[in-house]
Amino acid sequence: MPDNATEVTAAGIARLAGVGRAAVSNWRRRHPDFPRPVGGTETSPSFALAEIERWLRAQGKLAEVPLRERVWQQVAGHPAGAPAALVHAGCALLLVHEAPAAWREAAAAPGDRLAALLPAPLGEALTARLGPDRAVPTPTAEELAPSLPLLRAAVELAAAEPGGAPGAFEFLLGRHLDANPRQYTLTPPGPAALMAALALPAEHGAERDRGAGHGAELPHGRGVTVLDPASGTGALLRAVDGPAALYAQEADPDLAALTALRLALHTGAAVHARAGDALRADAHPHLAADAVVCHPPFNERNWGHDELAYDPRWEYGFPARTESELAWVQHALARLRPGGTAVLLMPPAAASRRSGRRIRADLLRRGALRAVVALPAGAAPPYGVPLHLWVLRRPGGPAEGAAPTPELLLVDVSGYGAAGRDRLDWPAVHTAVLDAWTPFARHGTTGERSGAGRSLPVIDLLDDDVDLAPARHLPPPAADGGAAELATVRDRLADELRRTARLAPPAEPAAPPAPGRPAPHRAPGVTVGELARAGALRLHAGTAVPAPAPASGSGPADGPRVLTEQDVLTGQGPTGALPEGPADEEPVLLRAGDVVVPVLGGGSVARVVDAAAEGAALGRNLHLLRPDPAAIDPWFLAGFLRGSANQRRASSHASTATRLDVRRLRLPRLPLAEQRRHGERFRALAEFEDALRQVGRLGERLVRGLYDGLTDGTIEA
Repeated sequence: MPDNATEVTAAGIARLAGVGRAAVSNWRRRHPDFPRPVGGTETSPSFALAEIERWLRAQGKLAEVPLRERVWQQVAGHPAGAPAALVHAGCALLLVHEAPAAWREAAAAPGDRLAALLPAPLGEALTARLGPDRAVPTPTAEELAPSLPLLRAAVELAAAEPGGAPGAFEFLLGRHLDANPRQYTLTPPGPAALMAALALPAEHGAERDRGAGHGAELPHGRGVTVLDPASGTGALLRAVDGPAALYAQEADPDLAALTALRLALHTGAAVHARAGDALRADAHPHLAADAVVCHPPFNERNWGHDELAYDPRWEYGFPARTESELAWVQHALARLRPGGTAVLLMPPAAASRRSGRRIRADLLRRGALRAVVALPAGAAPPYGVPLHLWVLRRPGGPAEGAAPTPELLLVDVSGYGAAGRDRLDWPAVHTAVLDAWTPFARHGTTGERSGAGRSLPVIDLLDDDVDLAPARHLPPPAADGGAAELATVRDRLADELRRTARLAPPAEPAAPPAPGRPAPHRAPGVTVGELARAGALRLHAGTAVPAPAPASGSGPADGPRVLTEQDVLTGQGPTGALPEGPADEEPVLLRAGDVVVPVLGGGSVARVVDAAAEGAALGRNLHLLRPDPAAIDPWFLAGFLRGSANQRRASSHASTATRLDVRRLRLPRLPLAEQRRHGERFRALAEFEDALRQVGRLGERLVRGLYDGLTDGTIEA
């Protein structure tokens, strides 16, 4: 099949040429030789990638398509869909990774003969790594024919990537997941690493090698066997260090195939990945794994309640229709060896719903549930909910510790998420949880750890509700550092109030204008768009998207910071960080004296960039105005942009949002000296506004601390 079968959308063309989508629309209108659409819809047409590349080169708008982008466009525009394209590319990359000579021999064949020659070596490589009963069927010659240009390009990418074939597949799969965020539930690296560490602590390997806990030899030598029965994209199994065998099952056949290839390329362990619903059709019914890690689907009503009523896995009670998560908990326990550990990511409601209290009680009585950890909101999807980790052990293994009565470890690290989802301190979360779990796992009990965790006798939890939410049982932390800290906050607030009073600007009526000098509101006006066309300022739209929170054990993200929309609205410094790797578009970097304006929400905000924010990247939903200092004073510009009437005139209203058209904002035409006079007043007003924000933050902190201190008794009434 010819290369031009691959199609690309207007957004893809913009990425290829390094321009915005508006530029692509202009090219289509202005150039009669621009390629015609070959597919898509009237509102979202698609074009032949090869024709677009030729046109861009002829116009001097593209010297060479970046290899990464070319391969991705072939995946995105594949006639069988991106998942099928990724599976075919993954098979070729696995063959190159495992048997490079076999690929070279097949790839030397001319033209379409490659499609006929590939199935045999692909089948051998897949069977060797994934077993005969695998989630990735061997592609036929007919299925491979449309993918031949993609396969050759993917192998070329593997040769260019530092990570080789595994790195090339990670890039392509990551782009696909990023392009379809609502289709997949992802487990971020932070919680994945923490779950793997809880399931298989560092000392586990040495203990298992000595045969501790059971006399049988471990399968596959020195490593451990790990199962994820709802494997999704395979993120949890990828986080396991040095396993001997990985078992995975995923209900979506396409995703199961992608996960199998991802794991086979990532690790040398034996990979057993299957497609199917693990609750209804368990693909590993006789497995006795050393560990289970799982991020199950939440709130599933149709999990098999009607047909699975007499299933032997419900050892701790038959889950109600609304308790699908407790069905996954019992499935995980049923697939563990005695003494094996399971770690599941759970919704917080599973710890307290009355419909699950009998199963929770039996899990406690029999020592199966060992710990409940409350994570910060934003740790994993759904990001608005502070999820829990449940750590379980299959009864029947060696006794854990010497606690006279069984206890449950409760840990609450939800306070680590106060800074927001993009700034979760995963190294601190990781350390806090493991510092509590490690002694508890060794001794079966542990003392209170700074109000964030402690173990409780199981008997104390077996009441009418069996509520296991950590916040219900842990004492509150000291009131914002205690009385001494609150006294310091109060002194700072008093100082800031005095400073604010000094900064309060006068609001005297304007004096009549001097002869020959027009009043500002009567001066001739000019729009930002007109100033941009005249070269008095430059306009830039923000494109940078902050990186997600770093994985556990890693430090802050490197590279330029990102000034986000929220930073501008709250008056704080840049809090985001650019993600690693090449970006789709080059970010706009801030300079001192730039003026930044949010374009969504209808708020009256404009901020002058200072030295502290200089060098940061401009985030999405922000516009930057870079005035020529010889023509426009930046504080004068920012002040007049904030005028309420000005903002109303330049705003448009959709059904759910208000958008600001920065080009329609107006300024009075004033000499530079007059601009600077107004600019000084606007600068003083901005300083007063910052002082008010600080007063508000300190006041809120003092009030919250006093409420907490009076209620928990750490402050005298």
